[in-house]
Amino acid sequence: MNQVLFFTPEEKALFFSKYKQLLRAVRGFEEKGDLARIRELMQGVIARNCYGRDRNGIHGLLRNMDTALIAANEIGLRRTPLLALVLYRPVLKELVPINEVEMLFGNEVAQIIGRLLKTSDLYARNTAIDSENFHRLLFSFAQDVRVILLMIADRLYMMRMGKLLAEAADRERLAGEATYLYAPLAHRLGLYSIKGEMEDLALKYTEPEQFALIKAKLSETKRSRDAYIAGFIKPVKEKLEEEHFVFDIKGRTKSIHSIYNKLKKQPIEFENIYDLFAIRVILDMPFDSIGKERSECWRAFSVITNMYQPNPKRMKDWISIPKSNGYESLHTTVMGPQNRWVEVQIRTRRMDEIAERGLAAHWKYKGGKAESGLDEFLNNVRMALESKETNPYDLMKNFRMDLYKDEIYVFTPQGKLIKLPKGATVLDFAFAVHTGLGSKCVSAKVNQKNVPIRHILGNGDTVMVQTSPTQSPKRGWLSFVTTSKARIKIKQALREEVAKSADFARELLQRRFKNRKIEPDEAVLMRYIKKKGYKTVTEFYLDLSDGKLDPNQVMEDYLELERKEKEAGETPEVRSAENFVAITEAEATASQGELLVIDKDLTGIDYKLAKCCNPIFGDDIFAFVSTQGIKIHRLGCPNEPEMRARFGYRIVEARWSGKGANDYVVNLLVTGRDDIAIVTNITSVIGKEKGVSLRSFTIDSVDGFFQGNFGVLVKDSNSLAHLIGKIKNTKGVTRVVRLEDTRSTGPSAPPCAS
Repeated sequence: MNQVLFFTPEEKALFFSKYKQLLRAVRGFEEKGDLARIRELMQGVIARNCYGRDRNGIHGLLRNMDTALIAANEIGLRRTPLLALVLYRPVLKELVPINEVEMLFGNEVAQIIGRLLKTSDLYARNTAIDSENFHRLLFSFAQDVRVILLMIADRLYMMRMGKLLAEAADRERLAGEATYLYAPLAHRLGLYSIKGEMEDLALKYTEPEQFALIKAKLSETKRSRDAYIAGFIKPVKEKLEEEHFVFDIKGRTKSIHSIYNKLKKQPIEFENIYDLFAIRVILDMPFDSIGKERSECWRAFSVITNMYQPNPKRMKDWISIPKSNGYESLHTTVMGPQNRWVEVQIRTRRMDEIAERGLAAHWKYKGGKAESGLDEFLNNVRMALESKETNPYDLMKNFRMDLYKDEIYVFTPQGKLIKLPKGATVLDFAFAVHTGLGSKCVSAKVNQKNVPIRHILGNGDTVMVQTSPTQSPKRGWLSFVTTSKARIKIKQALREEVAKSADFARELLQRRFKNRKIEPDEAVLMRYIKKKGYKTVTEFYLDLSDGKLDPNQVMEDYLELERKEKEAGETPEVRSAENFVAITEAEATASQGELLVIDKDLTGIDYKLAKCCNPIFGDDIFAFVSTQGIKIHRLGCPNEPEMRARFGYRIVEARWSGKGANDYVVNLLVTGRDDIAIVTNITSVIGKEKGVSLRSFTIDSVDGFFQGNFGVLVKDSNSLAHLIGKIKNTKGVTRVVRLEDTRSTGPSAPPCAS
């Protein structure tokens, strides 16, 4: 076998250059002995083939180094998250135990690695933004925002390297993730430069012709634009110097993505876009003069607007009231030479650093404390998770609603400021103030005028909420509220109301039976509910609660059904797709419904093992009632969230019974160091294992690494777990993963690793 160089000479020089840059970035933040310990660990894992090139030729160690530089220089992260990033892959590959990391670098580093590991399978499928994976991503985010900052750094690196990706579909997937999730997250966290770059690169990969056209137009007009900016800046600079300001002033061209959006929204030619650039004035102020910053910015604003006529409709004051992500700046648009509108941004050096680095800059200036707006945002994320939203797609929608909207500022009658997304209604305001206020809201007075709850609020409105003790949340409210908090609280109240009504009706029916000294048979009652055409038990009890069913008539019908079954001598069949009344998880407990018991000798019921998750005897399972019979799925099946969200009434609890048979096919993805004997060693382990047989295998080998897909026949989950343990202990093997789908070809790279 040919010897493959770990680094080419060019890569080696590049690595040491980046390593020195990273050392400069963290100097003063590291603890004594950090560098020596990390150097020793890294030498060890590199020698054990922890890093290598992926299928696109991107070197894993260089990717790790570049991501760390983005996290340090462009986001402002320091010791703890950077150590977690560097050590993540060795821990993932089980080359460095997590307890050793904790011992050498502290508990906090180990915790961040643990949270990164929980998100490591986000890219084991085509996208991170599917249902259950998105839930895990949010959970890690809510625990520690640094996890998301590291993932943003990793995604930005991959976006920059997009031209190296061999497949156009991979670039489009990256662009889709960036547009849908990571650019909005960067925006919400105040990382405007990263947000802009991600959007530009996403446009480059998805709309290459439009991107190239705008870029070419910008290049053609650069000379005239630079001359105009210089002509605009010169008198402003002289006037500010006369007023004894210490400052920098510069022009900045708008991003290609923002120009593209303007062209899409307005049917105009590129040459007619008047605000292609903005002028930024950055005032130098001592760190201890934060109290004077506002007055100095307004003084500079006065100087500029005395020189050029401002447009009052395009004035934005984010100094008096900063954005929720901490952004502070004065924006105005003035009429410059040649009757052209020019946007001017005025801010201090501190404000500019926060605008560029977002959250990390807040930690610098506030001693590690996050911006209050971010705290509120994270509280909303936690609230969404705690609400146990049954539809994961609604969870994704609610989360994104709070990421990318412009803000408005409204006031309570007492003058308290409430920040809401643009387009928010009176009802959103009421829920933002207090859940109880939102639940009882019937109308409001906005600036002393009566308005309905769906009235859309404007900037600066004063809102007095009107309530009624008889009011309660309605399903129709979900059609017009815009904030995730309002949607979550409304859904929560509706679920509680449904549960309360169903419980009341259930108790009412039980009392009626008891009064007549009747002990109802639960199975007969379930068949009666099915005959009445109800898909779930809850629907039946809700109609009983609403008076659509007479409880006395229900009892008579139940007794008649019970009498007919006894007279006919019928024995209830084993539940099947035809006679089973599907119940939800909560209803199963309430009705004490029995489990569907799956046995290899089971007769009288048609069931199949689902191919999407390939369950085997001993796995935790559930049953799904379909038109083709019953299909058995593993708990944690990738399709489970959608099935529960859309067809919860068809899901039945299930368990295995008896003994497993040697007829379950499982595919194992095995990765490790390429060695001439490794395949022989693995097949030997499989061959020696009792009750296990090898069905098929395929091997791929690239740059000193191998990836093998082994199809095996096992009798149950215990024998599979024992086999996986044996293969993991085989020399050269670094990872063994059970594939959910027997047709899978294996996962792609996790975040922060190639």
